[in-house]
Amino acid sequence: MTEKEPDPVTQATAPSPRRSDATRGAILTAARERFAADGYERATIRAIAKDARIDPSMVMRYYGNKEGLFAAASSIDLRLPDLAEVPREAVGRALVAHFLDVWEADDVLTAMLRVGITNTAGAERMQGIFRDQLMPVARRVCPDPAEAPTRAGLCASQILGMALTRYVLRFPPAVALSGEEMADWLGPTVQRYLTAERP
Repeated sequence: MTEKEPDPVTQATAPSPRRSDATRGAILTAARERFAADGYERATIRAIAKDARIDPSMVMRYYGNKEGLFAAASSIDLRLPDLAEVPREAVGRALVAHFLDVWEADDVLTAMLRVGITNTAGAERMQGIFRDQLMPVARRVCPDPAEAPTRAGLCASQILGMALTRYVLRFPPAVALSGEEMADWLGPTVQRYLTAERP
């Protein structure tokens, strides 16, 4: 049995994996910026495609519709570290330092924070990201696992408040602090939310 020859037409028209990844990346970057600027309702596939410098049909090809594109653009892995090796009393500072590293590494979370401030769908996505990824940390270290939702929510209030003032509103005092200083200030507060006895 002879091996089937590749179809030259398919070979010529199929995008290479590398080009496909670059196109997807351009679309997601443009989508996050457009959703942040215009909100979910006003952002259009056409405007996002124009920002990404591609044909709108390419956006539809990869993501189907605006809802699918928004879901992909707002899918964020917080890349929370394994805190099993971190002493329980140092978890708060470790979390703050990690989030600062994530925010400094790229603009994805900042863009989604802007969407969340202005849009219900964006707010729900941010709620889900922090609930699903931060809750297990709170559950592992807090005195009563039943309090994990409350404690994770309090941690999120500090971390997102820090991000809002430092990366979105850019309050000069918040921007001026180094990452180490920010971790020193916020770490104990996050630690208290996670491990202190209920007030």
